[in-house]
Amino acid sequence: MQVMIERSGTGEGSVCGFRLLRHSAHGQFGVIVMKKFWVLVSLLLALPAAAAELTVSAAASLTESFRVMAAAYEKAHPGTQVHLNLAASGVLLQQIARGAPVDVLASADEITMDRAQEGGLVDPATRHLFASNSLWLVVPLASTAVPAALDELTGDEFRRVAIGHPDSVPAGRYARGALQQAGLWEALQSRAILTQNVRQALNYVTRGEVDAGFVYATDAHTVREHVRLAFQVPVEGGIRYPLAMVAASREPEEARRFISFVRSEQGQAILRSHGFGNP
Repeated sequence: MQVMIERSGTGEGSVCGFRLLRHSAHGQFGVIVMKKFWVLVSLLLALPAAAAELTVSAAASLTESFRVMAAAYEKAHPGTQVHLNLAASGVLLQQIARGAPVDVLASADEITMDRAQEGGLVDPATRHLFASNSLWLVVPLASTAVPAALDELTGDEFRRVAIGHPDSVPAGRYARGALQQAGLWEALQSRAILTQNVRQALNYVTRGEVDAGFVYATDAHTVREHVRLAFQVPVEGGIRYPLAMVAASREPEEARRFISFVRSEQGQAILRSHGFGNP
């Protein structure tokens, strides 16, 4: 008596994807062998399905909140792994345009998402606003000069001002817009220390390497013991965060489910706990 099993497709002669090649079930010995065969099949069917892997490209200002979000999502959906790719929104867009395997894009501004949509890189039907933020000017904790308005940045106390690069960093674009509206952009360009993302601007301030910096309220919230808040910078139209499924997503159902989770009460509570406002 010999029983051989091989992996097979469904069809005649197969059982749940396994095919019995040769058997002879005469008498009690054959019954025992067949029982063992069915036990083996049951064990194989009980194995967990291959884990789904979701890649989420998120703006740098979402770092802490989306780490918590990813962990909460994985707990709610066992078997799914969420990989976070964190960078300036403009950099994330360039990566997707070059074919990076991404499932969800969450940017810190609507302009970046508009560009992604215009380029056919995201599914517009899945696009939603999910959070809001505000822009602040901060200074090092040890600073004795704390400006109360943008025009004070032209003073001798502020020779170096950290600003995210306006071409790729939304926070920098918001700062430039506010300075242009105040008629100060040209005067301050020589003092601007352009950074790769808003977190780099924040780091420069906390280390005292610059005299002031433009960051989000949520960024300042993460290091509130190490910086001094000067004032909130007016941003025309406000700061709103959109997210959408990438058109080339390898896990479209999982991507939609993650977007829904971010917009759910649990997801919104996580964002609020990190200083974000309602979308």
